[in-house]
Amino acid sequence: MNLFDVYPINPINIVKGIGSLVYDDKGTEYLDLYGGHAVISIGHTHPHYVKRLEDQLHQIGFYSNSIEIPLQKQLAEKLGQVSGKEDYQLFLCNSGAEANENALKLASFYNGKKKVIAFKNAFHGRTSLAVAVTDNPKIVAPVNETENAIFLPWADEAALEQAFADNEISSVIIEGIQGVGGIQVAPILFLQKIRTLCDEHNAVFIADSVQCGYGRTGKFYSHDFAGIDADIYSMAKGMGNGFPVGAISISPKIKPWYGELGTTFGGNHLACAAALAVLETIEQDNLMANAAEVGEYLISELKKFDKVTEVRGRGLMIGIDLPAELSNVKKDLLFKHQIFTGEAKPNVVRLLPALNLTKAYADKFLQAFDTTLKNS
Repeated sequence: MNLFDVYPINPINIVKGIGSLVYDDKGTEYLDLYGGHAVISIGHTHPHYVKRLEDQLHQIGFYSNSIEIPLQKQLAEKLGQVSGKEDYQLFLCNSGAEANENALKLASFYNGKKKVIAFKNAFHGRTSLAVAVTDNPKIVAPVNETENAIFLPWADEAALEQAFADNEISSVIIEGIQGVGGIQVAPILFLQKIRTLCDEHNAVFIADSVQCGYGRTGKFYSHDFAGIDADIYSMAKGMGNGFPVGAISISPKIKPWYGELGTTFGGNHLACAAALAVLETIEQDNLMANAAEVGEYLISELKKFDKVTEVRGRGLMIGIDLPAELSNVKKDLLFKHQIFTGEAKPNVVRLLPALNLTKAYADKFLQAFDTTLKNS
């Protein structure tokens, strides 16, 4: 059997990782400034993370949600403390797409409405509802197509108000910072407008925090910069530092009923151990402050490069917009300087490193970036 060929793959076999460094099977060292799509939040093989998982594996790795799992309650309590949403409710699942899928469904159960407002260049996942509100027709199969998804221009308040004239709006889903869309930061006033209109029309504000959440921006959720509370926050990626875990954090105004949502693997013992290790490390090592500090330094330094069109982002979620003639930069950083970065179309280099990235590693990247631009 062959692998289903859906991934363009770099010819690199990573076999080991420590902190912000990874190593291939030939022993070559790479600086990881992408963390496998913003997944590695506290660094590769963090000692506390490894011990948490190992200790749990020696006890029990899995049982279903038909029994008490105290780790789930511990995780909910810790997440409430670190995120500042202590009165919210936690539903655990396995991925960001699944988190958004459940958020959209829960919103529709809550108000009995069908339509969802999403935005140009949005990415919310590849499952049925999540991909229906993702602005990429190429990955929306015919079976996923629905008239209930309404796509609006990014940050257009007039279009938003007009859309709410339809009384069937169930929810608005928005990334606090678009990732796949090119690191587009949602304006504070726009997020506040969404909150106001959702309140007026009994719609649900879904804050997609899968990539832009979990402390990456210097605040726990990037939507927090707007000083508002969403009704549902979706999360995954950095939540488990590589272990598959996702969740939605749900406003107390939304009441659950038995069977409303469900999952086989969500909230299993190992997933909870991984997620607790991440939160404990974020809290103990003050990683949100580090993300803010090192991120601000990177952004300010990157803005000094004449060849850079624009630098966008907050904290350690950074997009470097380059002109078309510099389309080689990401590839050169990887193969000439051994630095992993990400990309967004058409020509944005994305930085999504671990939240404990050091200034020394930031400087190493800046030097390599400078060399790459000069040689391009």
